[in-house]
Amino acid sequence: MHVFVYGTLTDPERVEIVLDGRPPTEYAFDGSATLEGLRRVDGEYPTLAPGGTVDGQLLSVDETALERLDRYEGVDRGLYVRVSVPIDGHNNSDNSDDGAAVYVGDPARLAVDEPIDWPAGDSFADRVRTSLTRRDVTVRRPG
Repeated sequence: MHVFVYGTLTDPERVEIVLDGRPPTEYAFDGSATLEGLRRVDGEYPTLAPGGTVDGQLLSVDETALERLDRYEGVDRGLYVRVSVPIDGHNNSDNSDDGAAVYVGDPARLAVDEPIDWPAGDSFADRVRTSLTRRDVTVRRPG
């Protein structure tokens, strides 16, 4: 599976530290990509907001690596939410390998000063998912 990374995880040394452990994980950088429909904003850590684009990398990972990335991003603590975004416009509703996981951080928890317009919802994860259904968000590979 793929993960679109746009912040600290674009650094191969950081990825090696995060994914190191037992059992060993399988991962590899799979080239540059652009996330369209979301833009990077910075706070304590980088996150995303509706609109614009952000350049990053695609990281190919196995299930164990994805679990470690979830822990690193604080998904269980609500710091970031992991969502699926189609790659190159392919619909990945069948959970095929056509999608990329993307981590979106809660701006209130990351000390982002810029106001961010997520739609209303019961939780931050609901607000992000609602926004993705209303916008054409996709990961594009060059070429």
